[in-house]
Amino acid sequence: MPAQHLIDVAHAHLIAEGAGDFDAALATFEGEPVYELLPVGLRMRGMDAVRRYYRHFLAEVVPRFVTDKIVVHGSWVGDTGFVIESTIVYRHDDGREEAFRILGILKFGERALIGERIYADEAFLRIMFAGVWDEMEPMED
Repeated sequence: MPAQHLIDVAHAHLIAEGAGDFDAALATFEGEPVYELLPVGLRMRGMDAVRRYYRHFLAEVVPRFVTDKIVVHGSWVGDTGFVIESTIVYRHDDGREEAFRILGILKFGERALIGERIYADEAFLRIMFAGVWDEMEPMED
């Protein structure tokens, strides 16, 4: 079981995302975070990319979540990370609502998070990561 402070950091991260708090979200990371997107097999590395991602995600994506329709299916803590499975309802420009199932694994470092592994439909990943999509690299391992 990981140290309690890492579980607390994971919770703080989720709260910061939900509140759209850029500074609080970034404060939950250490080092040069790595985001891995599956099943598309793309990777984003480094704090500069994470900053650009969160500027887009918090300003453009989170406000389009239909919060009263979000369903958390479960969460689990393991030695190397915190897992949360949910269905997110996203409102498109035309007003249409679309539900996306997502599995996120917040990866623990020594004192904070070192990134995330996200399993979701490519359509939703493209929405989430639109600000940095063209900078992603293929995962090789």
